[in-house]
Amino acid sequence: MTTMKKQFLSLFCLVAVLTLLMPAMASAQTWDFSSVSQTDQDNLNADTDNWLFDSGNNRWKNQITYTKQPLVANGKELLFTKGLLVTVASTDRIRIDMKKKSFTLNGANGVVTIPALKAGTQVKVVCQSSSSSSERRLAPTNLAVSEGFAKSKDKTTNIGTVETDGDVTLTSDGGIYIYSITVGNESGGGNTEEDEENAPDHSAKLNTTMNQAQLTTKGNVIKYYNTADLAAIDINRNAGTVTVKPKQGDWQDVFTQSVTNIAFSKTTETQQNGDISNNGVQITEAKGWYESVYAEWNILDGATSYNVYVKGGDYADYTKIDQQLVRNYGTYGRADVVGLKAASDYQLKVVPVIGGNEDNSKASTASRLTAMPYDRSGFAHHNYSNVGAYLDNGTLKPETRVLYVTASTAKTVTLDVMKNNKGETTTFTGLQNIINGYQKGYETRPLNVRIIGTIRDTDMDELMSNEGLQVKGKNNSIAMNITIEGIGEDAAIWGFGILLRNAVSVELRNFAVMLCMDDCISLDTDNKYCWLHHLDLFYGKTGGDSDQAKGDGTIDIKGDSQFITIAYCHLVDAGKASLCGMKSESGPNYIDYHHNWFDHSDSRHPRVRTMTVHVWNNYYDGCAKYGVGATSGSSVFVENNYFRATKNPMLISLQGTDGKGDGTFSGEDGGMIKSFGNVYAEKGKSANYTPITHLKSNTDFDCYEATTREEKVPATYKTKVGGTTYDNFDTNSSLIYTYTPLTATDVPAKVTGYWGAGRLNKGDMHWEFSNSSEDTNYDVISGLKNALQNYKSTLVGWF
Repeated sequence: MTTMKKQFLSLFCLVAVLTLLMPAMASAQTWDFSSVSQTDQDNLNADTDNWLFDSGNNRWKNQITYTKQPLVANGKELLFTKGLLVTVASTDRIRIDMKKKSFTLNGANGVVTIPALKAGTQVKVVCQSSSSSSERRLAPTNLAVSEGFAKSKDKTTNIGTVETDGDVTLTSDGGIYIYSITVGNESGGGNTEEDEENAPDHSAKLNTTMNQAQLTTKGNVIKYYNTADLAAIDINRNAGTVTVKPKQGDWQDVFTQSVTNIAFSKTTETQQNGDISNNGVQITEAKGWYESVYAEWNILDGATSYNVYVKGGDYADYTKIDQQLVRNYGTYGRADVVGLKAASDYQLKVVPVIGGNEDNSKASTASRLTAMPYDRSGFAHHNYSNVGAYLDNGTLKPETRVLYVTASTAKTVTLDVMKNNKGETTTFTGLQNIINGYQKGYETRPLNVRIIGTIRDTDMDELMSNEGLQVKGKNNSIAMNITIEGIGEDAAIWGFGILLRNAVSVELRNFAVMLCMDDCISLDTDNKYCWLHHLDLFYGKTGGDSDQAKGDGTIDIKGDSQFITIAYCHLVDAGKASLCGMKSESGPNYIDYHHNWFDHSDSRHPRVRTMTVHVWNNYYDGCAKYGVGATSGSSVFVENNYFRATKNPMLISLQGTDGKGDGTFSGEDGGMIKSFGNVYAEKGKSANYTPITHLKSNTDFDCYEATTREEKVPATYKTKVGGTTYDNFDTNSSLIYTYTPLTATDVPAKVTGYWGAGRLNKGDMHWEFSNSSEDTNYDVISGLKNALQNYKSTLVGWF
């Protein structure tokens, strides 16, 4: 990974700290009590006279009293409550609680003061009684209450507006957990979003190949500055200004009471070659990837073939890999070893075969190759293990049969498949026919289909659906345990897609779909525990309808499919990215999309009916029509995504943005969207590049904007049409899986980097969008279409 230049490091670290020290301004500020900074932890632990750490409960409690004072430890004001004043009359009445992720007032008459607010400023507090049996509240002063501030045992969101210039106080009537306090400006004070948009602006566009400073301004809008071009970022606490100064030039960008955060992003992650030791064979590249390693080498004069060996992980000694993994690309050879446990000590040895025999004197090696584990977050893995033909540790399941398929063998490849419960088998010929054999449900041995090079529709033995290859199980309760994966960076299916029906425990990974018949991937009916990841998905064939110029759809999930994960996929200029749900689902149907790259795709990211969906850490990169759309009683949690130049990031049918102007994207009843931690960059001049939150309108919104990830959406918030409430699945530990989301500003670099979305090394065909006009263009790009039509792999075959 490229690191920050040394001369900037101290400046940026200082600025990051100074940002935390900025006082509460008239513009928005949030105290999020879900974590305690390392600086605060060090000071609390050092100040044993004033703070006592309770290791059993993972919290600190006060040993002195406070009277309208800032909280201090080791002589320094805590960043945790910076800008707030606290009053408590005895010890153990304040708890800084890492276990409960809260700032706790442990008893009655604890007071939190938010000083010097302007009239009209909105204050939002998320809190909960610390007792499961006693209703409690925070009593406010100087607030006109619009929601909450009533006694409750449950976690509540409390909202009010400052009545007159001055302090606001919050007084406890018993023990109470405070999860967050947000001060947001409703009526002036600092630059407005429009002021910031129209002000002189020397910021750059997002560039994941450079280190950049990121200033989050009003409306959660990001301003980027290339750190190599900056002399300083000055913060004036008294004036409430942030000033960006260049190394060269006489301009300065001044933000007045509008910067809510400053962060710094590094460049996209790359992967360096391992340690290469060449003799006769000249290895030119050797790297690790997800549960795999690979090497490329120049063709050696006199060698008719090569044997490749792997060592490391579970392989104590050099072990020969399958010969089908050792391929000839005319001017170079390549071997990919898949199905590896995560480890950092893999070695490859390439031995030339000359005159029919191995020549070890000309063998070469590559060592220190790291195989990383695939990210198995998501509903496909929730309370379910070992999706597809692989174990969760990355190795093949016992008794797995491996099927290597190329353009020349797709019609002739054979496999014996169980035909009854007596153990009798039938030999099936051709890829589609072999997979058909699994439909009867008698075959229990896992199947790993490995695609080598490009397989075209004309190469197939037959195609059993309008989509193309059909993977159909007997019903939605019998696991198929099938993985279809591409080998290397050039595996693709061309001219057809894949239909999953009654498919349980099916995995698709590391191949491209080009010019499919209808949908690239369709999960049609009664699928369960299916995992689609690291796919490159391009145009389909032009359909008959006006909205099918780029094909019908890219990934459609419908027909009561449940527990489906779409992750790390690269959708290139898709017309309709993903339909999620129809009207027949019994629900709830749990689906998630994470770390996908919606690369100039137009709409449906996803378009959700009826289902319960988690959309997180995706990169919306110049999307022309809309991002997430919710209809028909669905519940969608949109979390920590990055929306760059994306029109209508979130829509609920027939309300908010969709109910205005030239709407609608749907005439169906609404579905509820909860939003948290998303950012909107390069949002253009129109308001519909930033969603309308419930804080702007509590009845006509695009999303409910949560203060914390754990916040529940109150049942009082309903869709305008249909009266749908949010089902709060994401706060129910029995319903949501374990995951660790990135901060949204880190998403573009992650998703576009080596360990990000799409095939290994971004595949052998990677289309670059060259100008900003393509952000708003939803027509077919003729150059891309021609490139797909004329695409040919350089694969000659295996040695």
